[in-house]
Amino acid sequence: MMIPFLISKIHRAEVTGQDLNYNGSISIDKSLIEAANLREYQKVDIYNISNGNRFSTYVITAPKDSGEILLNGAAAHLVNNGDKIIIASYAYVDEKELNSIDSAIVLLKDKNRIDKVIHGKI
Repeated sequence: MMIPFLISKIHRAEVTGQDLNYNGSISIDKSLIEAANLREYQKVDIYNISNGNRFSTYVITAPKDSGEILLNGAAAHLVNNGDKIIIASYAYVDEKELNSIDSAIVLLKDKNRIDKVIHGKI
């Protein structure tokens, strides 16, 4: 049986902008993408801590160490500058592989700088 499991999370990212005219996605600082083991164009779920909105989109890369978290296209309507969000990715994992999957939780501090990265088996 395949079970959906969290494989990465960027916790308490701060939205730095919106671009309604872009064709969708979330632009994420490359250093955060690398820390969370995300890939460009990978589907992610966004949970807006500030207003409760929840939605899915895909990742595009923002400049490394820019601190950028930019929501594009229709998703830009669901956030405001300064909102705190969680960016989560999941994978369908076979029960037999559960103990071999390494997840990454990226905890952020001010200006979307990495405070701590926690790696662990799910």
